[in-house]
Amino acid sequence: MTFRAARPGLARPPGVSRVTGASLAAGLAALAGLLLGGAGCAPARDGAERPNVLFLIVDDLRPELGCYGRPAATPRIDALAAEGVRFDRAYCQVALCQPSRASVLLGRRPATTGVWGFGQGLRDRVGDAPTLPQLFREAGYATAAVGKVEHEPPFDAASWSVPPWTPEGGQHFWALPASRAVAAAERARIEASGRAVRGTQALGPPTEAADLPDDAYPDGQVAGRALELLRELRDEPFFLAVGFYKPHLPFVAPRRYWDLHDPAAVEVEYAPPRAPVPAVATRTAGEVGAYAGVTVRRGERLPPDLERHLAHGYRACASFVDAQVGRVLDELERLGLAERTVVVLWGDHGYHLGEHGLWTKFTNFEVAARAPLVVRAPGGARGATSDALVELVDLFPTLADLAGLDASADLEGASFAPLLAEPGRPWKRAAFTEFRRGDGTLGRSVRTARHRLTTWTTPDGTEVGLELYDHATDPAELENLATDPAHATTVTDLRATLAAGWRGAVPPVR
Repeated sequence: MTFRAARPGLARPPGVSRVTGASLAAGLAALAGLLLGGAGCAPARDGAERPNVLFLIVDDLRPELGCYGRPAATPRIDALAAEGVRFDRAYCQVALCQPSRASVLLGRRPATTGVWGFGQGLRDRVGDAPTLPQLFREAGYATAAVGKVEHEPPFDAASWSVPPWTPEGGQHFWALPASRAVAAAERARIEASGRAVRGTQALGPPTEAADLPDDAYPDGQVAGRALELLRELRDEPFFLAVGFYKPHLPFVAPRRYWDLHDPAAVEVEYAPPRAPVPAVATRTAGEVGAYAGVTVRRGERLPPDLERHLAHGYRACASFVDAQVGRVLDELERLGLAERTVVVLWGDHGYHLGEHGLWTKFTNFEVAARAPLVVRAPGGARGATSDALVELVDLFPTLADLAGLDASADLEGASFAPLLAEPGRPWKRAAFTEFRRGDGTLGRSVRTARHRLTTWTTPDGTEVGLELYDHATDPAELENLATDPAHATTVTDLRATLAAGWRGAVPPVR
């Protein structure tokens, strides 16, 4: 299969004769050499020397990875981190799949994209602004998507050289007939009552551990298709996005991945708050309660055995996805493409596993806002860790920078390419996460090196909640200091940072 750019006249991207972002540190000299074709040399003909991009997206993955000091068995992602830069403080813009992905693909924040939840189109507010893969496509790259990249169809035709591929049946998660029967029975019960079946209903068991091969589940099929595309694209520059569905609920994976984790060792890290938290901050959708056998009551925890079982299932799914990531990386290496491919692995947001008594996402707490991010770039640092505050919206300008592409000045993130050479350099003052409730109440959160401040306001601007957490003393965000007079100055300063927004927190130039 041969892919063709949407605009053949852009066989070489504007600015390919230089690396955009003159601040790239000397440690990326090798990468610059790759992009420039070597000092004193012209770029390779037809863009053959341009770096490929392998864009690995994992749905609902918090930093529950061995390389982040967590108990999940994830040796392949850990190995990737040992070959690149692991970002310890990367934050999503919205702790929800569709708006987070829209922000990344458009390089713009939710107030600009207008995507706050489900059912909104990617281009409803941005018109013909290029997406991240579209920028690469129009520069002569073959662009392809496998699995869950955009949230759901219809997919953006301008972004991809060929229509995105998803497993047959889409996100039909359960492999066992008994599990599917549970979902079918629930659907029939709802339909018999004369009600419409909503997307959060008619769901089967929350977990499944089957003695089946990886390809019995969608993510095994996603990895298999990604291998085929790597072989097809090996002779031309490519941007390949691979989106894995797990560890999103239901927590279903082959039994051998469950067996990697001792159920007796699984702990749920719940602790009661030490100071009042606004009710609006903990109001969360009942996603987990839509599954058979799970009942969620506001203000109550799930039964302890069920909590541990769900946490066990989440880690099993993280290990399952880790193995699929390993399959893709192995093929990249086997084809001789690893040395000229930028690999980015990221989760679209964080995830509650019982912390604050909550499950899944839908909040502005640290555990929902913080996401894993690992980048391996040719010529970049290896085995490095960065504590710099970065945001997922920064991925668009960063990848454009690394590929020598001129991205739009309207992007609302900052390229962190300099951190790939110098992970410890001074960086952003703050990162920003937002969440809009169904009634329009908006939570706006700012994370600095030490603190998180969140304000909650109704559509008419009335403030109905305020939170302040000191991560130096309270990393679990259990003690809300917002009304403590001793922290009044901190609240004032952080309100000003929040009001100034992302433009007021851009990295220093040097």
